[in-house]
Amino acid sequence: MRRALLASAATLLILGTPAAQAEGRQKFEFWYGLTGQLGDVVQNQCKLFNDAQDKYEAVCVGQGGYDKAEQNTIAAYRSHQQPTIVQVYDAGTVNFLLSGAVYPADKFDQDFKLGIDWKSYYPAIRDFYGTSQGTMWSFPYNSSTAVLYWNKDAWAKIGKTAAPKTWEEFGEDLAALKKAGVECPFAHDFDPWPILEQFSAINAVPVATEENGFKGLDAKLTFNHTIFVDFMKDVKGWVDRGEAKLVTLSSGVNKRDAFANGVCASHLNSIADYSAIKAVAKPDLNFGVAMLPVYKGQERHNSTIGGASLWVMAGKSPAEYEAAAAFLKYVTAPRTGEEYIVDNTGYIPVTTAGQKLVEDNGFYKDPKHAGREVAIASLTASPVGPLTHGIRLGNYTSIRAIVRSELEAAFTGKKDMQAAMDDAVAQGNEVLSRYAQTMRGKTLP
Repeated sequence: MRRALLASAATLLILGTPAAQAEGRQKFEFWYGLTGQLGDVVQNQCKLFNDAQDKYEAVCVGQGGYDKAEQNTIAAYRSHQQPTIVQVYDAGTVNFLLSGAVYPADKFDQDFKLGIDWKSYYPAIRDFYGTSQGTMWSFPYNSSTAVLYWNKDAWAKIGKTAAPKTWEEFGEDLAALKKAGVECPFAHDFDPWPILEQFSAINAVPVATEENGFKGLDAKLTFNHTIFVDFMKDVKGWVDRGEAKLVTLSSGVNKRDAFANGVCASHLNSIADYSAIKAVAKPDLNFGVAMLPVYKGQERHNSTIGGASLWVMAGKSPAEYEAAAAFLKYVTAPRTGEEYIVDNTGYIPVTTAGQKLVEDNGFYKDPKHAGREVAIASLTASPVGPLTHGIRLGNYTSIRAIVRSELEAAFTGKKDMQAAMDDAVAQGNEVLSRYAQTMRGKTLP
């Protein structure tokens, strides 16, 4: 079932250039943000599309990161040099919804008769990218959610064979692991996506007012008054007692690699990192995947998605749109799109049809993919509600940076946790106010 990557990254880049393609094809540009091994997967999918037919040519250009893909596209649009398709990550969704620079996906689907069944997308995905009227303005492409990665052999040292289901149990396990001689029971960093956004959704507590921004641009951050602060105080306690370690790039290694090399026994991260962990893990690493725990007495709700979607940019020629339509039909199809992405990454199927296809092919029964079904279970743990369909806040990338900075201040002893989160909310609300002022007169579709 697995489609192996066909060449090295360098070779793929050569194959993806116009000079390497047959003459006479209608070309269009696709800019993407994924890098490293995941970027290679995208580049190879472009090659597979180009090899599958001789009418169109996808010229696929990596932008060196999600942030750069968004920024470069905005700048290119202003100079009328935008790509036809761009991969935009979750935090950039609201900016593109309000940009006036896109060709809405549902209209593109109708105009070019792609025949996409929008209802087949998982509710957590459909709600995240959908408008208030239920229409879709982008094409879900690579979706993920947060999970707990845990070292089964480490947990065996404390007599346990299952991952903890509550944060209370998790804390007890970390203390036991430390006592059993595990140097780093839990690797922690300051990324808000798993510890603020996913934690808040699973516990159905708000990050901001107005349904986390979905209801309007006048939303204000409120996470400094939820159990998120208590959660961060608990994590800091683990760190202070040596039951967890701060593992950031400034320390020379990220938490994923600290887990993969066996130094740390657990961490919270995206299911998208599953294949990367497998690729760099020490040979005898025996790990599992579990849903994020909840506090005792808290009802579990669905987690939200990460990843990115594909946006069609306005202002391109009919011929380029025709070529882009063929590509979008290819990458949204269950077999050439979803199955390919799922096979070669840690991302999940985005539709029920894609999920059925990989299930029927025995994907989850293969030991190489053990535990990856947990991500779907987490995303579908409850019906999507007002506090569990994600975050839709303007300039959210800047807000994430503020939260990171204030968390670092708290964990390094420069600020009290509550004071740090109060400051994060105050600074973040200034960002939101400026964004609302910039977008005055506009409303979310």
